[in-house]
Amino acid sequence: MFRAEPLLNIQLVMLASEAPDAALELARMGVFNPSAGMREAGPELLPEAPAERYREAWMEAETRMSKLLAQCGDVQDLSIPADAAAPSLTDLRELNAWLKEIWIACLACHEGEERIQEERKHLAALEETLSKIERLNVDLAQLLRGDSLLAVNIGSLPASGLKRVSDALSMTGTLVSQFDLVGDQVFAVIAGPRSRNDEVRGLLSQAGWRELPIPAVLRTHPQAARSWLDEESKRLEELSGAECKVMDGMRGIIGPRLNEARLRVELARPLAEAALVGVRGKGGLAAMTGWIPRRQLNALRAALQARFHGRYWLDAREPAPDEVAKVPSLVHYPGWLQPFVPLVKSYGVPRYGEFDPTLPFAFTYLLLFGAMFGDIGHGAVILLLAAALYRRVGGLAWIGMAAGASSMLFGLFYGSIFGYEDILAPVWLSPLHDPIRVLTLAVAFGVGFITLTLLVNTGNKISAGKVGEALFDSTGIAGLVFYLGAVGGVVSLTGAADLAQPAGALALIGIVTVAAFKWLETRAGWGERALVTAIETLETGINLFANTLSFMRVAAFSLNHVALALAIFTLANGLEAAGHGFTIVLGNVVIIVLEGGIVAIQALRLMYYEGFSRFFSGDGVEFAPLRLETRASKN
Repeated sequence: MFRAEPLLNIQLVMLASEAPDAALELARMGVFNPSAGMREAGPELLPEAPAERYREAWMEAETRMSKLLAQCGDVQDLSIPADAAAPSLTDLRELNAWLKEIWIACLACHEGEERIQEERKHLAALEETLSKIERLNVDLAQLLRGDSLLAVNIGSLPASGLKRVSDALSMTGTLVSQFDLVGDQVFAVIAGPRSRNDEVRGLLSQAGWRELPIPAVLRTHPQAARSWLDEESKRLEELSGAECKVMDGMRGIIGPRLNEARLRVELARPLAEAALVGVRGKGGLAAMTGWIPRRQLNALRAALQARFHGRYWLDAREPAPDEVAKVPSLVHYPGWLQPFVPLVKSYGVPRYGEFDPTLPFAFTYLLLFGAMFGDIGHGAVILLLAAALYRRVGGLAWIGMAAGASSMLFGLFYGSIFGYEDILAPVWLSPLHDPIRVLTLAVAFGVGFITLTLLVNTGNKISAGKVGEALFDSTGIAGLVFYLGAVGGVVSLTGAADLAQPAGALALIGIVTVAAFKWLETRAGWGERALVTAIETLETGINLFANTLSFMRVAAFSLNHVALALAIFTLANGLEAAGHGFTIVLGNVVIIVLEGGIVAIQALRLMYYEGFSRFFSGDGVEFAPLRLETRASKN
């Protein structure tokens, strides 16, 4: 759990014609992470890329299959028979041609349906216009004739301005006839001499007139237009029904074969994905390279032997020192720890062989949250709220429930419930009455935490073969010796213990060792080397103590929690009964939401910047094996 599972690099050589089945067998096992680069059989020995054309054919087929399943298919979970074989390149090309024909037919059906939908939208717009002019019991073709001496305008204007407009237009010999009222808009017909139409339109524009466009198909009697719209709607319903029958018939015809095609596309996926990082070959041979867990090697040999009966060559070796950074990291986590994994991986993925911080992160994060936000009542609210949201937020709810439980535990230690300090006696200590002790404990925790990170970093350096850095660098044993000596010196200054002489000796040995290592490590002239050594040595001491003091925020937030509660009680005590209760409830809500969120972020910050940054490179590669996808959600 603390380190990635040991992996082996394998090279599998087989007949090129059997490469699809070999990749399929590896995907069935789900333990092979393909990778680029072949040490023993390099590009000069295997210069060809025999799987490239296979991948291209698969990508075309997979794209068309996804579209078909989305538009014309019935997507269900895929069942892959144990004895199914992967398709050859010829099979894929034939499948691709068939998918293309089906897609063209399916697309034609959908285009027909889209045309019907567009016509329906057009009819809806005509219906809206007709509903406004239907009360005009006149033939609009005659009313809106362009060669008539009468100019007619149809539209709407605000009801408040109707009388003023009518009076103004009457002076031009123009009549205003209202035929509908919708909200504060009056729909009207305005008719007058064509010779004065420009003048009329100028007056109308100033009055907020909105012209109502009358499409050509509606320039008839409204009853005739209504009959035409009804006939068009009926026609579109019949067309849509016919298109649905065609689509249903197509599904019935192509459905079984489409599911078979989907199976073949899925069986071809492993080789296509392996080809992405490189499948090399020459003539009739093909080779794949990648990583598998060491414990799976014998099972892999047995599976390949059962499938190919000796028609393959498999070589396995340990990772070389110069390729450790490229080895994928495979770590197994118990179910209860899984919700914390995304929080760790948001910082980065552990390198192969590097200490995985997920387990200590989970415990330390919850410990810090509880220490900074210790309250039985507030913790209970967080726990219950997280439990209620479990179905929506999934794993994050488990973190919320654990954080709430931690808050309740520390609330019991502090004797605090919804900010009240006088209901329960503290089991351990009260931040309000013993702030110096809380501050001392926070700094002591920081010392222990930083010591742990330096030890973990030392282990990581040794695992990576960097023994010099592990022993003599500022983040290794030498830095730890200096840090512990300096801490001992500070303890002596406070009078807590007489450690001045041994602490001073430790600090001196540690800082001199770090300085000597920096001097030897720096490749530059004497002056530049001295400057770099001085700066980096000074930075060692400053960073270690600055990071230690960062843990004072644990005490600060535990005191801040009490201070906020006291401020709320002070406000509430100045109010009457109703106001007092409302202020207490609202204040506790603010504490839970505002301070709870801040504390969650601060605990995460302490883990990231005071912890992970010391030993966790975060630039590892996640183990991503070839797998067979059988879920319907894939498409």
